[in-house]
Amino acid sequence: MRHCVIALALAGSSPALAQNTVTERSVAAHEAFLASDALQGRGSATRDEAIAAAYVASQFQSYGLAPAPTMNGFLQTATIVRQKLSGPVALTADGAAVSQATLLTGSGKPVSGTLTVAKDAKDLPSAPVVLLTAREFDPMPLFRAAREKHIALVLIRESDATRRLATMIRAPRLPAYLEGQTPPDQPALVALPDAAVDALATKNGASISLAVPIGADRSETTNAIGYLKGTDPTAGTLLFSAHLDHLGLRPDGTIMHGANDDASGTTAVLELAKVLAEGKTPKRSILFVAYGSEEIGEYGSTYFGEHPPIPLNEIIANVEFEMIGAQDPKLPTNTLMMTGFDRSNLGAALKQHGALVTGDPYPELHFFERSDNYALALKGIVAHTVSGWAVVPTYHQPTDTIENLNIPFMTKAIRSLVAPLEWLANSDFKPAWKPGGQPTPQH
Repeated sequence: MRHCVIALALAGSSPALAQNTVTERSVAAHEAFLASDALQGRGSATRDEAIAAAYVASQFQSYGLAPAPTMNGFLQTATIVRQKLSGPVALTADGAAVSQATLLTGSGKPVSGTLTVAKDAKDLPSAPVVLLTAREFDPMPLFRAAREKHIALVLIRESDATRRLATMIRAPRLPAYLEGQTPPDQPALVALPDAAVDALATKNGASISLAVPIGADRSETTNAIGYLKGTDPTAGTLLFSAHLDHLGLRPDGTIMHGANDDASGTTAVLELAKVLAEGKTPKRSILFVAYGSEEIGEYGSTYFGEHPPIPLNEIIANVEFEMIGAQDPKLPTNTLMMTGFDRSNLGAALKQHGALVTGDPYPELHFFERSDNYALALKGIVAHTVSGWAVVPTYHQPTDTIENLNIPFMTKAIRSLVAPLEWLANSDFKPAWKPGGQPTPQH
């Protein structure tokens, strides 16, 4: 999940249809399957993800949606190559081994360079290899800062924060990539015991080397795609999307159900597909998509963007749905938030047609860049994500279960989206980026 805040009021031409079609019973039924023990957390690019995609595809077909143009069915598949360690990492300083090095993230490539010692995580030097001696820091912002400064290796203290990160990302997190692409570069984060950090802190300028033995696995990820053909072929197409996958099974056998992240968003796409297909055929065509493999790098949406079933220039806007299963206590009752609201005119237009909009309460967390909307935004499509409580305590925890969802809130949230999106599907309004709003890979 990832998200400028939007409380979409129910005001449009079909409130009765939304009320009667989107029910707590139907919402709970989708969740009961998608977040069930049987699907074992819908791990990215697994058989369980493929089963979830087949379920979504069957629902699309039952609603009367058609396969997208250029597709023979409702499923789109892609091969993902995932790098993995084939042996222990080896870290040396001036040729001497540094023991107990734990690789958290890496590029899969060996790293060598001169050591630069830094004390503050907020002031990293632009150097190939950096030792951070600070005891208090957040590993994920550190990772992003290192990537922005093109640091190849950051050595950090082992702590509760690094251990939590290792568990959450199932360290080491090495690059995965779509078959046929070049593996992406990313910084290596290596956690060391206090004694090793303190010893290296006296060796500014030392020659550092990190060897990472690498193998690779291949697996298939699956997107489910349904198409509602509009009445005007020149009016453009809307894309309503969510991601299918979650974190699957932990090594200890714990199921990471992902009821909120993102079975709730997938449920929203299903319910919107159902209600919009039952209503009057819209002017604009609509693609309903549930992506695979968001959790390991947005690979389903990336593949979709590179192999779209219609030309990308025909897609005029993308609304992604993520983690709508809980009310954010920071926001007014029954509101949803929308990422990157200030980047385009879409949020303001929705506000004029029943949307209550406020600023992003979590700008420092970069939610706009952390969901499938981003892969499409990088292609130029005006794309945002709507969600509920962005920092809900169950995020990426075993407690993200059906029992911890607010089904009445989910149902009201989905109903509230029908009228504004129905307006968008029948209007001549074309969303556009504001100056500087369209993202680039570094922005």
